[in-house]
Amino acid sequence: MANPWPVRPNWSARVRSLKRFLNTLDLKSSGKWTLLSVLVGIIAGTGGILFQLASQAVVAYTIAPMAGYVPPEARGEHATIDAHPNETFSPLLLVAVMTAGGLASGWLVYTFAPEAEGHGTDAAIDAFHNKRGMIRWHVPIVKTLASAITLGTGGSGGREGPIAQIGASFGSFLATKLNLSSRDRRILLAAGMGAGVGSIFRAPLAGALFAAEILYSDSDFEAEVFIPAATASIIGYSVYTMSLPESVRYLPLFGKPETPFIAGNPWELLPYAVLAVLLVIVGAIYIKTFYGVHKLFAKLPFPKTVRPALGAAMAGGLGVGLFYAMSQNPHALAVLSTGYGVLQTALTHPASIGISVLLVVAFVKILTTSLTISSGGSGGVFGPSMVIGGCVGSAVGLFFQQLWPSVVPRPEAFGIVGMAGFFAGCAHAPFSTIIMVSEMTGGYGLLLPTMWVSTLTFLMGRPWKLYTKQVPSRLESPAHRGDFLVDVLEGIKVSDVYDKTSNYTLIPESATLDQIVHMLAETRQHYFPVVNGEKKLIGIFSADDVRTYLYDETLWKLANARDLMNGNVVAVTPDDDLNTAMRCFTAIAIDELPVVDAADRGKLLGTLRHKETISAYNRRLMEFKKAAADHE
Repeated sequence: MANPWPVRPNWSARVRSLKRFLNTLDLKSSGKWTLLSVLVGIIAGTGGILFQLASQAVVAYTIAPMAGYVPPEARGEHATIDAHPNETFSPLLLVAVMTAGGLASGWLVYTFAPEAEGHGTDAAIDAFHNKRGMIRWHVPIVKTLASAITLGTGGSGGREGPIAQIGASFGSFLATKLNLSSRDRRILLAAGMGAGVGSIFRAPLAGALFAAEILYSDSDFEAEVFIPAATASIIGYSVYTMSLPESVRYLPLFGKPETPFIAGNPWELLPYAVLAVLLVIVGAIYIKTFYGVHKLFAKLPFPKTVRPALGAAMAGGLGVGLFYAMSQNPHALAVLSTGYGVLQTALTHPASIGISVLLVVAFVKILTTSLTISSGGSGGVFGPSMVIGGCVGSAVGLFFQQLWPSVVPRPEAFGIVGMAGFFAGCAHAPFSTIIMVSEMTGGYGLLLPTMWVSTLTFLMGRPWKLYTKQVPSRLESPAHRGDFLVDVLEGIKVSDVYDKTSNYTLIPESATLDQIVHMLAETRQHYFPVVNGEKKLIGIFSADDVRTYLYDETLWKLANARDLMNGNVVAVTPDDDLNTAMRCFTAIAIDELPVVDAADRGKLLGTLRHKETISAYNRRLMEFKKAAADHE
């Protein structure tokens, strides 16, 4: 018969289970990182809002009323500050406004924060690897204003560089104010970078991956950054989207396709492979042009504050010239500002633009971006990369639609895949780029071809990199030198290194000081193990310990080895690793350690010298580097 009375829960057992669970959590550490990451995310999201407002204000009060031009934006963007353009488009005033914007941006950057020049992300990467995560507190303020002016007046650039540096700067500032370690400062810097990118592009997962992946040019990953960056990116995304109206708050940056993409035909991989090859070629041209223009501007006999104005003027002239050369085609002006307007069309109705216009816009965008940013202007390179890759991809898609319509029915899919593949090859960040483009375009239907093209461009594009401050892997990063010292030492056993010969002098505990002094004269040994009658190790002394008695001959017959020795012997066993030995060397400031049997610590097996430990580390490190070089 069933028990009619309800069974009372065993609360004491549940409490014990809860306590056991809580004891498995490092609440102090996890709570610290959660709180810090939330703070970084709030500031990064707020910084994204302020940056967008500043950019829109510059457009509304300069280029729109003066030149009669408002750069088209992506479908998911929202203009909080409405721009009312002049009814008459003035190409001369457009170039003049861009030149003035370059001059203002150059003055701000080179007067108050020279490290804010260029595309920002490289500066954050450099701070992570080489500056212990340190970024000066006023850099984000200067970067925000300078980038808003550059982009708002028509300069060709992206938003990810400024917002990444804004988030990274606050992470560094917060860690410095809290007196955190260099390691913690680097983690918060990277978390801020990821939060900025995740919020401005409304791609929180990609932002977290971006922060962990963009630091290295090889297929390496900063794993300890991911969780703080994910937390910060989620908060940054949430804060940023709260500023948007309901109509676009949950809309991806480039909107959702009317018909979801489905990649099901295996034959599509062939034209996508052709796309990957072309993207690598265009990417190499982009990088070579970008840094070639940078070298040219560095040689000009003009003050640094003037160079961004000259670059902006040349970019503006190039954009206006293309506009008239293409019979006033409005798509031609996409080579200025972000270019998201033409990219939006390329991802929805590429046939309305055409293959030739798409390719011209892509290649001229390389020039205008190089002139704007490489001259010292402030802006990102991710946005232009999206435009270049998307235009090339859509052009290739249109070509294959004409050539092989049964396999390529929707050329706009090639535009989306081209966005991801191009940046993955240039920035050596395939994983974050795959996720970011999927989040920006509202679906994962093209995940398979995106992975295929991004992997190919990453492998083929390794000789060139857009972010020059990336290091190949954690092994080459100055931020991890101490980590790898421990890792390498832990991989070597004392048994592989120590001196196993028995030609060292053992001192009986009953040996007098007189006998010991004469023994010292006959050997170059510096440390002397003291043994008892059973040849068991009971102590050790050094030649320096004996010297204190040399000038008092009355003690020579009275003192013996037991009086000289240190009975607290610090020793290692053959099974210990060299990291354990190195800690012993450091703790007692000694250059030689006795090696004893693990089962019988009185049994002396040999000695381990400090210089032998360092030599073993250097040999193993060279083996790792040679293996890595052979692998490449």
